[in-house]
Amino acid sequence: MESSVIRTNAADLYDAHVLQNYARAPITLVRGRGTQVWDDQGRCYLDFTSGIAVSALGHCHPHWVAAVRRQAGELIHVSNLFRNPNQAELARRLVGYAGPGRVFFCNSGAEANEALIKLARLHGEKKAGGVEGKCIKIVCAQNAFHGRTYGSMSATPQEKIQKHFRPLVPGFAFGEFNNLKSFTDLVDDDTCAILVETIQGESGIMSATGEFLHGLRDLCTRRNLLLLLDEVQCGLGRTGKFYAFEEAGIQPDAIAMAKGLGGGFPIGAMWVRENAADLFHAGMHGTTFGGTPLACAAALAVLDVIEQEKLLAHVSAESVAWHAALQALGRDFPKQVLAVRGRGFMVGVQVAGDPALYVAALREQGLLALTAGVNVVRLLPPLNATREELARSVEIFRTVLAAKA
Repeated sequence: MESSVIRTNAADLYDAHVLQNYARAPITLVRGRGTQVWDDQGRCYLDFTSGIAVSALGHCHPHWVAAVRRQAGELIHVSNLFRNPNQAELARRLVGYAGPGRVFFCNSGAEANEALIKLARLHGEKKAGGVEGKCIKIVCAQNAFHGRTYGSMSATPQEKIQKHFRPLVPGFAFGEFNNLKSFTDLVDDDTCAILVETIQGESGIMSATGEFLHGLRDLCTRRNLLLLLDEVQCGLGRTGKFYAFEEAGIQPDAIAMAKGLGGGFPIGAMWVRENAADLFHAGMHGTTFGGTPLACAAALAVLDVIEQEKLLAHVSAESVAWHAALQALGRDFPKQVLAVRGRGFMVGVQVAGDPALYVAALREQGLLALTAGVNVVRLLPPLNATREELARSVEIFRTVLAAKA
């Protein structure tokens, strides 16, 4: 009875008691299974938001649920003052994907990027011969999004993110994404690192070119800088590779990851290459909840399913026809669909007009999508979305475009 009352009054409770820092859709979601979610009115939606690229396995995957339930009955939290076997095993498996190095666990993408920033500062101090605060510049990209904590927000040159919160953390400069010369021109003796997203997700699904990433790698090697990659949204299989940068064939010095890593349970991580893994010493950084037995059990279950169900190959194979069908929308509705871009199951459809209006219309037709940038509808299906579900998303999009034509 109590649960029913809570569900019925959720909108009123939000209005009365929840901070109004989100423009929430006018629906209350109460149940999910696979790619589908249901609202409190019993209506079903195809969920191609994946909780903003978090629910990599969709909703309530049986293996994931069983792993979390089992761990919750054994050991949930012990703090990082002690070892726990799940954290050790998860670190081992992530190192297997990224390469020799070490892993720090936290709770979110913003926290992972904060760790990257602190790593860069430590490298800068070492580069400056132990002089703290001298070599602190980190070159980031215009239109980047790295988070909303003070360090990550300072690395995010967007007025809507930074407004009202100045003064920001000093030491950041911004080059043009995919323009190697603009980055090279910003590097000086006070520079310690370059930080970019392999694919800019929040800014409209803009992919770094292989040439750009190779150029950054060479620049960092020549100038003794750390190459830091933010793979919070585009990593963990979303592009058909475990990490999106793999397609370029480069090796970064550190990677931030989160979102899909926990399959719905909060966890973030920073992988650090061996050449920089000794910069952090005891007491320099920490987290109360990072890498708990329960969080790591959830992440291990995600890796199990990615590997056992061959989801990287699935994303690579099934995205081809899906992208082609979405591109066809641009040919059929050229006044509305201006471009389709992305990789794997991370796609942006650039529209003529307010993308929020398209997202609302798609929701009315049973498809949950997101906005990105100024005029992009973002589609982030679970990694195990089927061919039929991908095709259904295109059919719904076509229906919305036809109605607006």
